[in-house]
Amino acid sequence: MANSSHGHKPRTPAQHRSRRWFMNKALLAGGVSAVAVMGGYAATQAGAETTDATAADATASATPSGPPAGGGGFGQTIAYDDFVGVTTDGTVVDDLYAIHRTGVSTTPVVRAGAAFVNSLTDDQKSATLFDIDADQWLDWTNVDSNDRDGLALRDMTDKQYKLAIKLLKAALSARGLENATQIRKLNHYLGEAGGDTTKALNFDAYWFTIMGTPSATAPWGFQFEGHHIVVNYFVLGDQVVATPTFRGSEPTKITYDGVDYHLFREETAAGLKLLRALDDTQLATAAPGTETKTGTNLTAGAGNDNAVMAYKGLQGSALNRKQQKLLLDLVEVYTGTIDEGHSRVWLRDIEKHLDDTYFYWIGESEDDSAFYYRVHSPVVLIEYDAESPLAYHEDGDTSSGGPNGTPTQQHIHTIIRTPNGNDYGVDLLKLHLETDH
Repeated sequence: MANSSHGHKPRTPAQHRSRRWFMNKALLAGGVSAVAVMGGYAATQAGAETTDATAADATASATPSGPPAGGGGFGQTIAYDDFVGVTTDGTVVDDLYAIHRTGVSTTPVVRAGAAFVNSLTDDQKSATLFDIDADQWLDWTNVDSNDRDGLALRDMTDKQYKLAIKLLKAALSARGLENATQIRKLNHYLGEAGGDTTKALNFDAYWFTIMGTPSATAPWGFQFEGHHIVVNYFVLGDQVVATPTFRGSEPTKITYDGVDYHLFREETAAGLKLLRALDDTQLATAAPGTETKTGTNLTAGAGNDNAVMAYKGLQGSALNRKQQKLLLDLVEVYTGTIDEGHSRVWLRDIEKHLDDTYFYWIGESEDDSAFYYRVHSPVVLIEYDAESPLAYHEDGDTSSGGPNGTPTQQHIHTIIRTPNGNDYGVDLLKLHLETDH
């Protein structure tokens, strides 16, 4: 579905083997030892980048569309046409999504998107605008790389910068926008700690791309991408799909420039609250202790769009009414990062499948424990993972760092996805093309 005004065509397999693609492969093969102290950018500085597809393939995962051994969450970028979505067994559950009226206006985000696009120069448009079904949707990473498409905040004029932030403000809730801002600030802190804020460890090293053309009726969307935050936001009429959204930080709790930060406090507390509300029989199913909390347990991260993940843990139908409310409260911490109206619509859709929603836990359950939890149903997948340190070490001891190091709440990754084919609004786009074109 080419759009001549955008001029971007799907990439060839060779073009997918970009520096960023290789960086994900390097993480698969060598963990953070391949990316030195700063977890991504340092690899390119150390000469890790390559354009040799053969060399890159030599370290490729045996399961490129799924997680690496140990659940690291880095895989191989696939083409849009090969997207299936997260499934429990490789088979998509049909008829989960439909084009319908939500009653919640998307006018603010459409106007903000159009204003941003209109502010771009021709050269900026060439780099930033993509077709609605472009591979760009899937070509994202949360590592601190400068090798990204689109237009970075730091390269915008003052007017463009204000319009870009206005677009984020229209798409996100006040809580979601504040969280994104705090993630960016702590990314800058890492740059300062490492002595270099001129590259990816910078408050404004975050890129925008636009897929399609902002419209009240035609499908379009945007991607906001950088270290520790990636937001994919698809719009069709008054419907919104805001997945996959990745949010993380290292550190998460620190005083920086006189301001106290404590990121992911709500996500941590809501998970613990639900777990502690379970009785012993329920706990034996939700947290069976059959898996070990490692340096990283996240599964459906960057490059794992087609991850196969069986349901694990305690089913929602086994919860009492109070516990089900706590499960919904936990989900809302994640869905509540987008604008309030569409957040409510999203939560109602998830609630319809509450009996078939599973809660799973790995690790200990003290307030400061490093743990992993998962919320998984036919229409939502949430992962929370306290990971081993890569760049921030409270006591200066770096021996516990790296992918196999000791996890801590000072390094947290989270992701929310829409399983069974509707990440990036793919299923809605298919329905739109089948019924309206």
